[in-house]
Amino acid sequence: MRGPLRRGASGHGADIVLLAVPDSEIATAAASLAHGPVVGHVSGATTLAPLAPHEAFGLHPLMTVTAGGVELAGAPAAIAATSAQALTTARRLAELLGLRPFEIHDADRAAYHAAASIASNFLVTLETFAADLAETAGVPRDSLVPLVRATVANWQASGAAALTGPIARGDDETVARQRAAVAERLPDRVPLFDALAGATRELARASAEPAA
Repeated sequence: MRGPLRRGASGHGADIVLLAVPDSEIATAAASLAHGPVVGHVSGATTLAPLAPHEAFGLHPLMTVTAGGVELAGAPAAIAATSAQALTTARRLAELLGLRPFEIHDADRAAYHAAASIASNFLVTLETFAADLAETAGVPRDSLVPLVRATVANWQASGAAALTGPIARGDDETVARQRAAVAERLPDRVPLFDALAGATRELARASAEPAA
């Protein structure tokens, strides 16, 4: 194993080259490589097309990565490839990292990556909204953490059936008071509250409907 290699490296003599570069640089990096190695990238949103004409694969750990580092062992990983050999390469690399690989087709990659962004990035946005509003009442962010963890655990176990709270109970008066508090204290977040409340009403309605 050699690397990490610098920009412009040809990868000459390697059997496998794994590109860990910004999505916009994948095609340029792939074009600089010598023909022969199986070439992969770690992008979640990018198809295999920018790796052409190399025999190619994708390996994307389905895990949030921060500046503080990450523990990959046990995390799922999306893999894809242009050949059986490249797919085997992707699967073996994933397993060596302790990841649990599953296949994703290029046509599904944008939807897959959007789902990952919603599950991770949008959650941070949502919880920051909650923390900012709680702060106006003198409630520290840490006080919300047990609630968030319990909700995630309930959602893992039960999906949409984990929904609780005033919207799920049909308590419109309480929701109206909540909205008024947001409008008073964080007026710029009212559209976000309205969007989330509307989506939650639809989810509660759908969850309450009997199965056909």
